[in-house]
Amino acid sequence: MTAPDLALGVAGLIGSGVAVIHGRLVQRLMVAPIRQQFSVAPGGQRTMARLVGPLLQFSTFGWFTGGITLIVAAYCLAPDTQFALGLLVGSHFLFGAAANLNATRRAHPGWILMAIAVTLILYSLSAHR
Repeated sequence: MTAPDLALGVAGLIGSGVAVIHGRLVQRLMVAPIRQQFSVAPGGQRTMARLVGPLLQFSTFGWFTGGITLIVAAYCLAPDTQFALGLLVGSHFLFGAAANLNATRRAHPGWILMAIAVTLILYSLSAHR
């Protein structure tokens, strides 16, 4: 395994790890209270209660599957495929880091870890070209 492959795999581990922690926190701190609030509301509000969880966890799912994809790419796939997947997943991680930085406006583990993952992806991609 080369250093660029290792960097891609580590970026995947970081992305998936951040996703798991993010998912648990979002579920506990946001989804559960919002669902409870909407569950006592009349009619159409219950539809919103069912949508809250999947919508708030959509980014979690993307980060987790993106991380797993990078790990698999690092170990099993050709450099051209790694490059394409690195661009796709890296852009998703970059958006997550930027959104988190914009929301927190301070040092926060979420955007810092995602920024590290993006840096590792960029290193891996630059080494393959």
